[in-house]
Amino acid sequence: MKQPTHPGTTATRRRRATSIGAAVGSCALIVASVVSATPAAADGAGHGRGSRYVSLGDSYTSGPGIPQQVDANCARSDHNYPSLVAAERRTTAFKDVSCSGATTENMWKPQGTNGPQLDALGRDTDLVTVQIGGNDIGFSSIIGTCAQLYATDPTGNPCQRHYLSSGIDELSLDVLETAPKVASVLRAVHGRAPHARVLVVGYPDLLPDDGSGCAPAVPFAAQDFPYLRDTGKRLNLMLRLVAQLNRAEYVDTYGPTLGHDMCKAPADRWIEPLRPTSPAAPAHPNAKGEEAMARAVLERLGGGRGHN
Repeated sequence: MKQPTHPGTTATRRRRATSIGAAVGSCALIVASVVSATPAAADGAGHGRGSRYVSLGDSYTSGPGIPQQVDANCARSDHNYPSLVAAERRTTAFKDVSCSGATTENMWKPQGTNGPQLDALGRDTDLVTVQIGGNDIGFSSIIGTCAQLYATDPTGNPCQRHYLSSGIDELSLDVLETAPKVASVLRAVHGRAPHARVLVVGYPDLLPDDGSGCAPAVPFAAQDFPYLRDTGKRLNLMLRLVAQLNRAEYVDTYGPTLGHDMCKAPADRWIEPLRPTSPAAPAHPNAKGEEAMARAVLERLGGGRGHN
């Protein structure tokens, strides 16, 4: 679990936050000018129709716990969103190398029996989806930390105070520091699959968008729900900007999953809580959630280029 930053590192973290924040601000200005001037050019350069499709990603892609599991090492399902997209598009060649626990580093480094994910790409690849970054900011440790702190102040914001204890929002900084890592992944994808259409898939809506809570079913303090919701939104905004700046397209899965977060009743939720009632990993999409993400990817593919 992530520990609070020690006071002696605060000055260094402030300097890093300032420099990275300025860089991201500049990126936002560049994106705005690109979108307003040449919207079609902002998308991925690939024209491929997806007959040779490669899926890269972490557990939100692989679908842990969702039947049928076809790779125990990576907790990969044959009903995750890449498999559904491949079936709908009737791809002639499909490689899904997504793996539970993957970080951007695992695009170049193996995870157990799963080789470096980038190795699945080739010059004949014409569609790539990438969903990565959640583990780089520490999804699992964040959830564990916030759940552990819940009992200390159920009506307050102990988790937010924990991550602000150094005077800087550590989670916001982690999101900023993940941006260049995702950018490096996209550059590598373009290098290995130069003709591919590249889609960066965002993360779905995990918590109520209105900021309300549902403890103890989801054991976070009342005022930590909006904080964690906003952290997820910052991650998705970063992914959108990085995609825009690296000739890729962004797929919004947050909007399409609104109202189906882990606080909803079992029949209505597409994200399972920390104690799942449908086959899925805790705080992960169930089969309906994977179907929703597949629809978002397919809509993006069907919508052609030049739509952000």
